[in-house]
Amino acid sequence: MPSVRREFVVTDQPNPHIKRGREILKRHPEIRRFFEPYPASMAYIAGLVAMQITGAYLLRDTHWLVVLLAAYLVGAFASHALFVLIHDASHNMIVTGTLRNRLLGLLCNVGQGFPSAMSFRNYHLLHHSHLDEFDFDADLASPWEARLVGNSPIRKALWLLCFAAIEIVRPLRIKRQLADAWLVGNVVAIVAVDLLIWQWCGLPGLAYVLLSTFFGIGLHPLGARWIQEHYTVVPGQETYSYYGILNHVTLNIGYHNEHHDLVRVPWVHLPKVKALAPEFYDDLYAHRSLTGVLMQWLFDPRLDLYSRITRQRDVAVPVKHGLPAAAA
Repeated sequence: MPSVRREFVVTDQPNPHIKRGREILKRHPEIRRFFEPYPASMAYIAGLVAMQITGAYLLRDTHWLVVLLAAYLVGAFASHALFVLIHDASHNMIVTGTLRNRLLGLLCNVGQGFPSAMSFRNYHLLHHSHLDEFDFDADLASPWEARLVGNSPIRKALWLLCFAAIEIVRPLRIKRQLADAWLVGNVVAIVAVDLLIWQWCGLPGLAYVLLSTFFGIGLHPLGARWIQEHYTVVPGQETYSYYGILNHVTLNIGYHNEHHDLVRVPWVHLPKVKALAPEFYDDLYAHRSLTGVLMQWLFDPRLDLYSRITRQRDVAVPVKHGLPAAAA
């Protein structure tokens, strides 16, 4: 059995997405036409939130086993799609203006029962501007976390099952703390919404909403996305796309190389980036099955939380609005 890693792989290379994004736009300037918000995402938000609240109401008097199954088999997909829409709102890619995108992110949380939109916005923009830099990228595991999980299938399964809690703890180690009034308001608003769901839909209804979120980012094929995006399966490659059928229900979030290369492209246009610039992506390793990623993560002892590439801060890269200037 392979020995457990004790540290991340460190690279002296700059963020690869900045250079590739520039080259793509130089060779395919027509892609710039996709650099516009996609207001139709608001209809997806409204529909998914309505779906989750309606589901909570319909399940208000049902058995707990039915609630669990409904959350895992149906609600997890809706909640994960809302995470993707929070992601686009964080990049101001739904409508113009930061304020309206923040409010749309908050609305997504109504259908998830968990106040994550504002903290995700803050730390996700840091993830882009400081990709794989341990002091600033909350997507990287803490050393205690990596040592605790190791390469045990059971501990890796428990880690992914509890990933929602892990995401609350990780930002505490980030050198740039981003708590603000929006984050506090996010918590207050969603706690109030949860109380209303509890009042109208009972404990089973509220449990459905919360469990949908818990499963949607946890021990579920959809939760394998957190492994798919940046865990190293090919030496030297930092970011990985997923080109499989679940992109239809996860709003193309699998196109992760394309997103990092051109962060101003909304979810609906990401497959077009690959189609217009295949020469930049066809030679990169990509995943074809999220279930396969999940199984590989659990049972391949060569994969653990240290299976990531990290770098020191590249002070030569200017940052604009939370993003490398080349991508902003």
